[in-house]
Amino acid sequence: MRTFTYEKPTTVDAAVRAAARPDARFVAGGTNLLDLMKLEIEHPAHLVDVNALPLTQIEETPDGGLRIGALVRNSDLAADSRVRTRYAVLSRALLAGASAQLRNMATTGGNLLQRTRCFYFYDPSMPCNKRVPGSGCSALQGFNRIHAIVGASDACIAVHPSDMAVAMRALDAAVEVTSAAQGRRVIPIADFHRLPGNTPHIDTTLRQGELITSVVLPPAPAGRQVYRKVRDRASYAFALVSVAAIVDAQGGTVRAARIACGGLAHTPWRKQEAERELAGRPANQRTFEAAADTLLAGAAPQRHNAFKLPLAKRTVAAVLTQASS
Repeated sequence: MRTFTYEKPTTVDAAVRAAARPDARFVAGGTNLLDLMKLEIEHPAHLVDVNALPLTQIEETPDGGLRIGALVRNSDLAADSRVRTRYAVLSRALLAGASAQLRNMATTGGNLLQRTRCFYFYDPSMPCNKRVPGSGCSALQGFNRIHAIVGASDACIAVHPSDMAVAMRALDAAVEVTSAAQGRRVIPIADFHRLPGNTPHIDTTLRQGELITSVVLPPAPAGRQVYRKVRDRASYAFALVSVAAIVDAQGGTVRAARIACGGLAHTPWRKQEAERELAGRPANQRTFEAAADTLLAGAAPQRHNAFKLPLAKRTVAAVLTQASS
């Protein structure tokens, strides 16, 4: 067992000061980080426990949105009446994730930061560029059934595992962060997660020592919200394909739509071109299939996951049909 030091500050200022050192990590629910430490994948020398910070509230914003504290548990967020009523896609995505026990521990901030569930990332005996930059990607020539078909690179074909992040992407959330060195800043969710490129070990645009303090949802968009998760079993499984869709349709015509997908890329996958293509078009199967084609243009399936492309296209079209009805 590797030794590490530990502290539990009670203010945000104290927490970010404690995390200013490069070998420090924040820990909240610990549902991902502690597993990674046990497997010798993460090696923080100092843990900053943020559970005593005042970041557990869900508050109304002046414009009619919601500010969700970074320590709000996934189960509490899914059950909040305002989320269930105004952001149903988020509530459904959260309930589709993990088990009830994990949702009771997992936090909003931690969910955004969870790392890939790639088999090879979790096996320290195998080369993995996310774990050891420059060592190679075992999944490229290995068993890659769960891996990316869009947005990947020769360095990494892992996918982001979060359900919540897919719904947040569809809702145009913003992530509020703070650090001792940089102060406070706001990161649009579209800019928060990174595609792998040549640096797959860098998952997000967070800077060293930055702490997520809240996630802000803008006022709920018009239209019906749907989340669908396709997986190997009915519970406690990560998505092969997931789709979060919000469709504002009237009189058989799509007025506006948003589509975000999980299980397909290193980030929640969304393309504005596909959404623009839907606006003003008939709400029918042909329109939705064309939008799915645009959303997944340039897909490059691997040896074992070619099934994901037709599965994703059918799921996108089916969810858009449901959301427009």
